[in-house]
Amino acid sequence: MHKLHIKKGDVVYVLAGEDRGKEGRVLKVLVQKQKAIVEGVNMVTKATKPNAQHPQGGLVKKEAPIAISNIALIDPKSGKPTRISIRRENGKVIRISKKSGEEIK
Repeated sequence: MHKLHIKKGDVVYVLAGEDRGKEGRVLKVLVQKQKAIVEGVNMVTKATKPNAQHPQGGLVKKEAPIAISNIALIDPKSGKPTRISIRRENGKVIRISKKSGEEIK
């Protein structure tokens, strides 16, 4: 199992697939499956039975996981997709944008 360059809360850009070109915030990272759930990306329609949240039941739109390889982090300075490098300082891991050299928080 590899460590991933994407974390929950990051703003990412979709590189490939049906939603290519969209941006969104990472809601959840599935490390075992090497996938992430991104807000407003890869929407699927799911049929649900009536429950407390949806008393009527019916069709609900929700985000499906997307492969980590198909998303790239957004550079905080330029707002464009970038790769990242990792540096360790005082026992902490710091992610740095390859495009601008800015630290990613």
